[in-house]
Order: sequence, then C-alpha cells, then structure tokens
Amino acid sequence: MAKTANARRVMQDQTQPPPPAPWAHGHFHWNELRTRDVERAKKFYQNTIGWKFERTSTPDGRDYWLAFDGDACVAGLFPLEGSQFDCVPESWMSFLAVDDVDVRAAKAVRSGAKLVMPIFDVPGVGRIARLMEPSGAGIGWMTPVGTMTKG
Repeated sequence: MAKTANARRVMQDQTQPPPPAPWAHGHFHWNELRTRDVERAKKFYQNTIGWKFERTSTPDGRDYWLAFDGDACVAGLFPLEGSQFDCVPESWMSFLAVDDVDVRAAKAVRSGAKLVMPIFDVPGVGRIARLMEPSGAGIGWMTPVGTMTKG
C-alpha cells in the first residue's frame, strides 16, 4: 500500500506544472530568440549548447518553443512568421521583471520609450510589455506570476 501511494504521489508530481520561480524587480527574468527559421535555431542550440525543445503556443495560438537545459526551462524561441514581423530583426530579446508592468510601462513612455504593442497577459507566465527605449533598443518588461523577492 505504501509503495502504491508513493508511486501515485510521484506520478502526480510529474504531471503538475512546477510552481512559478521567485523573481526580483529590476532583474533579467527571461530571454527569447526571435527567429525566422526555428528549425535552424533549434538545431544550432541543440548541437552547441545541448538544449532540448518543447512546442507550446502563445495566447493567440501561434507556435512558441521552450528551450530546456536538463529540467530547467532557460529560454524561448518566437517564430517571426507573418508580414507584421517583416521589419523585426532576428535577435535575442531580454525581459526584465518589474513589480507592476502597467505602471512601469506608462512611466517608460513618459520618459521617451515607445510601447511596441499593447501590454498582454500570458496565463501561468505573467503580464508583458514590449518596449523600444529612447535609444531604439528593444526590451521586454514583465510582471511574472509567482513571488517577488528582494533583489
């Protein structure tokens, strides 16, 4: 009986998503490769770094790839598919964790940044803004789900 209960507990643990990781305001939290050739990028990072990939989707139903180093989810791959991305260069985009993305994005716009697209929510991930800072560099800001820690 004890072995069955332990096996059941292990099975439940494997099927439950991991709890959100703690995060700190102002610290880099996520990195995402924006690419026109996902298969090429996956092959490159698998062969050179050893990452494995898992397909998921964005809230609007587009494919999105998660990169794993062992069990740790370390990055995302966003396919630049469609004419709305014609002017977006292939690049890595970093996301800073912020305590309130709506308040911080409004402050950034008042300070000369541009909101590239409306702020949006990703269930189980957080609330995200994509900005172009006054210098023209792209940056993502997000209020992740989970517990904010002191950084």
